[in-house]
Amino acid sequence: MGYQVKAQHQALPLKSVFRIARGAKTQADVVVVTLSDGEHTGWAEAVPYARYQESVQSVLTQIEQVAEKLTHFDGTVSAANGLIDTLPAGAARNALDCALWDLQAKQQGKSVADMLSLKEPVPCITAQTLSIDSPKAMAEAAKALGHPPMIKVKLDNQDIVTKMLAIHQASPDSKFIVDANEGWSIHDLKACCDSLKELNVVLIEQPLPAGDDAELLNYSSPIPLCADESCHTREELEYLKNRYDVVNIKLDKTGGLTEAFLLAQEAQSMGFEIMLGCMVGSSLAMAPISLLTDCAKFVDLDGPLLIKTDVKNGFDIIEGIMQPLNSALWGSANSRVTV
Repeated sequence: MGYQVKAQHQALPLKSVFRIARGAKTQADVVVVTLSDGEHTGWAEAVPYARYQESVQSVLTQIEQVAEKLTHFDGTVSAANGLIDTLPAGAARNALDCALWDLQAKQQGKSVADMLSLKEPVPCITAQTLSIDSPKAMAEAAKALGHPPMIKVKLDNQDIVTKMLAIHQASPDSKFIVDANEGWSIHDLKACCDSLKELNVVLIEQPLPAGDDAELLNYSSPIPLCADESCHTREELEYLKNRYDVVNIKLDKTGGLTEAFLLAQEAQSMGFEIMLGCMVGSSLAMAPISLLTDCAKFVDLDGPLLIKTDVKNGFDIIEGIMQPLNSALWGSANSRVTV
């Protein structure tokens, strides 16, 4: 049984400029993959990320290399998954892995949640993200969100407390996740942590550069620290112990739902809390990881709110509350490919 694989680049314009510590962008460049057995078709979306030496072209090339083998493949689904797993953890493997899960749901006539023995998702709080700007502009952006329960704030190491004070005053009842995207030093972290805790900051994401965080071993942070760029798969968990309290699981880092599911299980067994995160993309990119919300203390899947036009049957996110995955989008016998 061979598989037909198609992959294409889509440029998704953003509602506004999105700035983090390492740069800014005005569109999300994603790769959409369809995987067909001739009768059923699964699909998925991945986001190539330059921080991990990925581009749209490099991801398309990786997918093409596996697609050639899948075209002439004559084996079990498990063996097909093994073929996909020969790719490194990243966007290409994510797209193929999640498309295969969607295809299996249609072949077997049941949901991916049932296949993994997961609880059916229920509405949950998702953080809504503010990109880096002036204190005044960030406060105005926070106010415009309408006081959601959780706001994620992108911050470099400039005016950290000043910006958070302005944001907190604009949305005093919200809790905050601060994401430094590797942009701080240990001095920055120590200098601002106590003040940030007074401003309802409940989590700090990746303050120091990945691989350059040994100083966290000797630091008892008053705010839990989350590993993002430092955590891709289960292989990093032992290294992360005593440095971080939380791991941020993203499909484009793990290489798909298969590894994300296993990473969540092993991380919890080692005492880590779970955060579910995303790159900037459509609801299709969020769909597989949304099945794991039951195990997560923090959810940050607001990518669809940052783009101008979402896919059909996308997530409803209203006042910071994210509704469960629509079965017509992905992961069930009823999901429909709308490329």
